Amino acid sequence: MNMDLIPAPVRAGGQGRCGFVLDASTIITAAPGTETTERWLRTTLGAAFGLPLAPGAEGAPRAIRLLTDASLAPEEYRLTTLPDEGVALTGGGPAGVFWGAQTLRQLLGAQAFRQAPANGAVPAGFGFTDIEDRPRFGWRGLMLDVSRHFLPKADVLRYLDLLAAHKLNVFHFHLTDDQGWRVEIKRYPRLTEVGAWRSRTKYGHRASELWDETPHGGYYTQDDIREIVAYAAERHIRVVPEIDIPGHSQATITAYPELGNTDVVDTSALTVWDNWGVSPNVLAPTERTLRFFEGVFEELLELFPATTSPFIHVGGDECPKDQWKQSPAAQARIKELGLADEDELQSWFIRHFDTWLTARGRRLIGWDEILEGGLADGAAVSSWRGYAGGIAAAEAGHDVVMCPEQQVYLDHRQDGGPDEPMPIGYVRTLEDVYRFEPVPPGLGEEAARHILGTQANVWTEVMQNRARVDYQVFPRLAAFAEVAWSALPAPAERDFAAFESRMATHYGRLDALGVAYRPPGGPLPWQQRPGILGRPIEGTPPNV
Repeated sequence: MNMDLIPAPVRAGGQGRCGFVLDASTIITAAPGTETTERWLRTTLGAAFGLPLAPGAEGAPRAIRLLTDASLAPEEYRLTTLPDEGVALTGGGPAGVFWGAQTLRQLLGAQAFRQAPANGAVPAGFGFTDIEDRPRFGWRGLMLDVSRHFLPKADVLRYLDLLAAHKLNVFHFHLTDDQGWRVEIKRYPRLTEVGAWRSRTKYGHRASELWDETPHGGYYTQDDIREIVAYAAERHIRVVPEIDIPGHSQATITAYPELGNTDVVDTSALTVWDNWGVSPNVLAPTERTLRFFEGVFEELLELFPATTSPFIHVGGDECPKDQWKQSPAAQARIKELGLADEDELQSWFIRHFDTWLTARGRRLIGWDEILEGGLADGAAVSSWRGYAGGIAAAEAGHDVVMCPEQQVYLDHRQDGGPDEPMPIGYVRTLEDVYRFEPVPPGLGEEAARHILGTQANVWTEVMQNRARVDYQVFPRLAAFAEVAWSALPAPAERDFAAFESRMATHYGRLDALGVAYRPPGGPLPWQQRPGILGRPIEGTPPNV
């Protein structure tokens, strides 16, 4: 039975006579634990079709029945039409029921993705259906960088809805970098008063001669963050907040100059960075810096409760050691701690926060550079520079999220044509993403158990607004979602033609949602950025 579902379910059949009808008489019956899905169905499908979807008594006809069955895995579900023109959604837990509801929405057609009826309140439905489905990976994520270009809260909430629609369950929230600090910390108000704003912005790749002279910035208040986290939790999405230390910290040091290497540079002269790349200005390895960030993390843990955010990301990537090498204070610290070099100094810095977070019931995760100089036992790794860091971490017994740059960095260009806007990196087509395999061949069974899952990363240097993010992320996120959810064959054996055929239907859903995706035929005129320099790289990307 061809239902054009994305991601593809484990099993789908359709041989019986009973179907499902959605109309004014349809009710919802919700077993205990399914309340989030009941609310979501009523607000989402109810709005799309102009229907009340009132609560009803168990056993009533024409019902959407939400049930749980402990014999299923927590995110597993079964969707079955019933003889009384109803449908049963049974999940192993609340999350499974919710993912089943995402499938139900797709079965009801593109209208189900609108916010109001396009043709009046007309009935919808589908024929006999019996679907069994469960995810391959427990970590199916998207990282969104809101530092390089700030996305307003409403756009973040919209992206959480887009994740949910594709059965993705982790939102990695990159909140701080050289170009801006984006979360209110009440004990350190200058982080947002000063650190959230830059006077201008490089337009295009850093080699471009163009500047956008409009001051840029923004941040989320603590109540904004609580709202985002609650919104994610309602959609069974975990949030991984990232505070990037000890590198990528120029915005932090601009706000609080005493946190920088003051014996090497005049940190009071720094500004929030207006360019791209890796800033040489990194945190000083002092007790003052440790206490400062313990204060930051104390407030962060209150904003991101453990139920939704068991992992806290501390960055740890691209930390140039030049200032530490020149700093008498940093060299004295290395000697005092009995460390071998600057790599071990960074490891000491990361280990401090691993211990601190572990004592408070959280787990530290960082980019794969945190492996250099030694890694604390409980820490997890986001493997971005390739597979190698993830393989090394998994074989050493650390949990890993696979997000290799050359496979799943969605800021990289989608096509080699001349009209791609501000093209970055190697070409990574929709098909390339569909053939991405998170678990590298040859990884031993024990190490493979440490692969928590996978995520796609979106760095926003050349994405000035939501439409630019949409263009880079879609349609490739749909392919990524299928890789993360579905039990696909080996990359070379995957049926991309069948996926592309299903995408023809899925584009209609994305249109209804207002997603400004890259059309299969290339960018529309308004999506092009002629004359704005990117950094395209030709050839086949390295598989490292």
